[in-house]
Amino acid sequence: MNLSSSIFPAPLDPTFQPTVLFNRNYVAAAKKSGRAVPLVIGLERENKLLSRYETIVLPDADATTLLYVERLVKFLLWAWGGGKLYLGGPTAIGEAIRKAYSPRGARKFDFDMMTSAYAKTFEVVVTTAEKVPAAKEAKTAAGGHLKGCRIGFDLGASDYKFSAVIDGKAVYTDEVPWDPKTQSNPEYHYHHIVSGLHRAAAYLPRVDAIGGSSAGIIVDNEIRVASLLRAIPKKDFAKAAKVFKRIQKEWNVPVQVMNDGDVTALAGALSLGSRGMLGIAMGSSQAAGFMDRHGRIPGWLNELAFVPVDFQPEAAEDEWSKDKGTGVMYFSQQAVNKLLPAAKIYLPEKLGLPERLKEVQGLMAKGDARAAKIYETIGTYLGCALAQYTEFYDYEQALILGRVTTGKGGDIVIARAREVLKKNFPEVARKIEIRVPDEKSRRVGQAVAAASLPALKK
Repeated sequence: MNLSSSIFPAPLDPTFQPTVLFNRNYVAAAKKSGRAVPLVIGLERENKLLSRYETIVLPDADATTLLYVERLVKFLLWAWGGGKLYLGGPTAIGEAIRKAYSPRGARKFDFDMMTSAYAKTFEVVVTTAEKVPAAKEAKTAAGGHLKGCRIGFDLGASDYKFSAVIDGKAVYTDEVPWDPKTQSNPEYHYHHIVSGLHRAAAYLPRVDAIGGSSAGIIVDNEIRVASLLRAIPKKDFAKAAKVFKRIQKEWNVPVQVMNDGDVTALAGALSLGSRGMLGIAMGSSQAAGFMDRHGRIPGWLNELAFVPVDFQPEAAEDEWSKDKGTGVMYFSQQAVNKLLPAAKIYLPEKLGLPERLKEVQGLMAKGDARAAKIYETIGTYLGCALAQYTEFYDYEQALILGRVTTGKGGDIVIARAREVLKKNFPEVARKIEIRVPDEKSRRVGQAVAAASLPALKK
């Protein structure tokens, strides 16, 4: 049964089946049946924080219901994160999910990654809707603390940036190349970060706080999963993962480090003077970050590269997770590459993904209609995904950035996404505004925004 036929097809992907339509149509059909029962999903993270999602399902563990629930669980795991999953509803459905998200199940990748992220074996608790624990979200505003003398840093795969900031104004910035992903000695990462801190500190009368932004999964100021540490031997990983806590102890000031996607959302919120911000970066992968309407960064994973956005059975497969229809194949350089054959653009096999994107951008600059179709297709994906994200994220501003969205192609992506929302999801189009970085937002750099993360000692 196809519950996600699109009324606004993607030009180069006519079989695209948006997750948002599948989910809405399934719930509507369940309601209409008169047999629907509650399903409550709870995800417990660090420090007993817990997020809940409530929906309805048909009581039978039929194939369509299991598909709906499994994809929903997959979305919530990577959007919110959790070391323990509570599934409150029909037992047969819960047991099917427990089997899938197990060391030998279809979602072994997700089981292993959540186990690593939360430093304990991932657990699925099958229970009733009434017994799923109450929600407990982070209540402290993260970021936006501008007073004092601060250092901010941003750790990327090829360079790292530092800023010395006094009362919200950068008095020093620096960008230094490094190659962390090939280094097996944890001291390499530590010494590079500390040397940057000392250089920045030389421009301050004192250091009141340190804030950081880093690629990867950061939980409680510890690196749990990160490509920056991919060469670190397993026996040394714990030492490398605690580098920020080591720095906090040595500098004796508040230190707070968050995922780079969340800090991107924070930078956007600071520059635009807005809250309720979902930031999405389309580059080598899909990165995301979120600030709620109260100015809080809840500490969710926001790894939208792994969430399902397409239900078509033959959707493109992510080579890392081995799952199909997930965000990375729709909102990154890989999305551009995936659409090349349908666009009838043929490039040398030796070209890497960044070079392929450059070729398409070059064609777009010349007004090539084939390249335009690629961007129109990605824009269609984006419009549907933004509607989907509103069901899990309470946001008003969608900040879209990244190499895939640069140039004339990026303009097409944004225009198409707005058109999709207006025609197919008018209630969402009225609720959210799609933004791209302007000169003002570019001036609020990632490292400067990171410097505002920690509150000062009272």
